[in-house]
Parts: sequence; structure tokens; C-alpha cells
Amino acid sequence: NEYKSYLRMSLLHQALRTCCKQAARSMSTVGFIGLGNMGGFMAKNLVKGGKDVVVYDINKALVSDASESGATAASSPGDVAARSSVIVTMVPSSPHVQAVFEGSDGILSHLKEGTICIDSSTIDPGVSKDISAKVSTAGGLFYDSPVSGGVVAAENGALTFMVGGDESRFSEVKSYLDLMGANVIHCGPNGNGLVVKLCNNMMLAVSMIGAAETLNMGIKMGMDKKLLSDIMSKSTARCWSIDTYNPVPGVLDGVPASRNYDGGFGARLMLKDLGLAQSMAQSTSSPIPLGGLAKNIYEILCLDEDYAPKDFGVIFKYLEQK
Repeated sequence: NEYKSYLRMSLLHQALRTCCKQAARSMSTVGFIGLGNMGGFMAKNLVKGGKDVVVYDINKALVSDASESGATAASSPGDVAARSSVIVTMVPSSPHVQAVFEGSDGILSHLKEGTICIDSSTIDPGVSKDISAKVSTAGGLFYDSPVSGGVVAAENGALTFMVGGDESRFSEVKSYLDLMGANVIHCGPNGNGLVVKLCNNMMLAVSMIGAAETLNMGIKMGMDKKLLSDIMSKSTARCWSIDTYNPVPGVLDGVPASRNYDGGFGARLMLKDLGLAQSMAQSTSSPIPLGGLAKNIYEILCLDEDYAPKDFGVIFKYLEQK
């Protein structure tokens, strides 16, 4: 009887410990670094999901905006790391990620044991693997988790996350990403999420250029822009660049094309991703004739400061005015 009583108490104690751990984990502070067009909405969705969110960005106005939505401001990436058990980063390029993690007051300088780092930036897979190794050495766990869906999906919490990293804690990572996205997919080991994202963005650039030049030609032949787009969205030419992110002003509401191509996914960022995709192609001897041509087209477009800061759908306006 004493043994049974002892066993029941032990099991009860173990159950209580498990519940406490789960409660503590669910209440853990989430750090978020990078509050741009995508990151700002992503951080706000974490707040809406009930998380305690600490944010940092070099743009103080963006930090103030996030604070007004319920987040807490941090003074540096290191400050975010010191106050968080999960950290999401969403910055423009490989050098930015390296600075955020390895800078003098970066994440690695204050990383706590067991911290999960989720990088949603689109960067060189090799750089991601290097950062992952350094995070592991510091006692943390790193996942590359680039996104797809654009600003509208970021705002609506409907992003697709392509995740690379250790599968053992993927379910925990997914519980946070679910608050920001509609699809969270484990792609294999670290770096694989970025491989998928760069393949996706190369295809997206090709399809956007195709949509832009086709719509421009049809409109100049006298077709109504909305009718042409509607027919194409119901035919074999249907694609995201036609039915969801149409590059022609006035066809769809709420997309960058209908607000002078402001916001959205910048042409320079698309060019950066095409460069990364080209590097992958060269390293694997994979021919990419259309991907290479798309990179050349965006290189030319980005030489013009009237277009370079705009959403990548501005390729329509560039072609229209030629």
C-alpha cells in the first residue's frame, strides 16, 4: 500500500512538472528582430496570438508602431536574446543576419541555453548553416524558415513557412509559426527551407515578368485590363502573378500595383534572391536560362531609381513605358 501510494505521488509529481513546463513554454517571451513590410505584421500576429513579444529594429518608428500593438521594445538584438526563449529574425540579406547574430551586441552575445532561433530571412543557405553551427555551439537551436505569400498574407497570418532544421523540436517551432501562417512545412535539415524558397522566388520572378509583358501587350492591343486578367486567371495561363498579385494598377485592390507599387516585395530584394538562386545553380551545374534572363531584367530595372525601391511587380510599369 505504501508503495502504491508512493507510486501515485510520483506520477502526480511528474504530471505536475510536465504541466508546469508546458505552461512556462506557452508563456515564453518571443523576440522579434526586423519589423519591415513583412516582419511588422508577423510580430503583430504573435501578439494577437497571446505571446509576450519583445521587438527590435534599427528603424525606431517601426518599433514604436509594434509597441502600440502590444509588443515591448528592446534596445538591441542582444537585449532581445537576453529576454527571450524564442527569437524570430526577419531581415533583408545575409550580411544583415550575420550582423544581427554576430555583432558586438548581437544575439549570440546574450543567447540563453535552449533558445530556439527562427530565421525567416531569405539568405544564402551556406550562411544559414554557418549561423546554425554557431547558435548550436552557444547552446541554442537554429531553424531557417523563409516565407512565401507576400505582404497581404503576412498581414492576414496566412504565410507559408518552409522550415529547415532539427525535426525533434519542429512541433514546438510550428506552434509559433502557426500564429503567423497558414502552412508550416518541414523541408529537412538546416538550409533546405532556403533552397525551397529560392526555387520558389526564381519561378515567381519568371512568372511575374511573363504576366507583366503579356498583360502589357494585351492592353495595348485594346483589351480591357480587368477582363483580360479575369480570363487569364480562369485559363491555362493562371498563376499567382495574375490572380492574386496582379501587376497592373487598378485590377486588384490591396496589392502594391494599386498603390503606386509601394510596400510589397522590393525589386532589389527580388534581384538579391535571383542572385542567390543563380549561385545555387552554378554550384550544382543546373541550367537556368529563364532564371538567368529574369535576373538580367531585374538588374537593368534596378539601375533606375524610379523603379528599384518599388515592389517587384513594377516590372509592368517598366515594360509599359518602353
